[in-house]
Amino acid sequence: QLQLVESGGGLVQAGDSLRLSCEASGGSFSSYAMGWFRQAPGKEREFVAVISRIGGRTYYADSVKGRFIISRDNAKNTVYMQMNSLKPEDTAVYYCAAARGASVLDRPRTSPEYDYWGQGTQVTVSS
Repeated sequence: QLQLVESGGGLVQAGDSLRLSCEASGGSFSSYAMGWFRQAPGKEREFVAVISRIGGRTYYADSVKGRFIISRDNAKNTVYMQMNSLKPEDTAVYYCAAARGASVLDRPRTSPEYDYWGQGTQVTVSS
């Protein structure tokens, strides 16, 4: 069973950057499409970004397009999300997730498509 551990969250000011990491263990990392989701207080969890198993195909939510960059290093079993030009509305708990059933170039964008989830890391952006 794949286990995911996020890190890199914290408290920053608007306009700052953060890089989140998510390290996987217990499975074949390259067999999974990897996504990032977030959940703000009082709101439902929402999709942020996804990267395909190989080939580096990505897809972003409109709210983060042009500011966030998702990447992965299959040799390190790790997926990253570089977050630039952070805004107060980016404040949320960020979760990484792994989709087992994805084909090589798939980029799943909904929670039910994902099989494994990390525990989350808090990102707080002050104005």
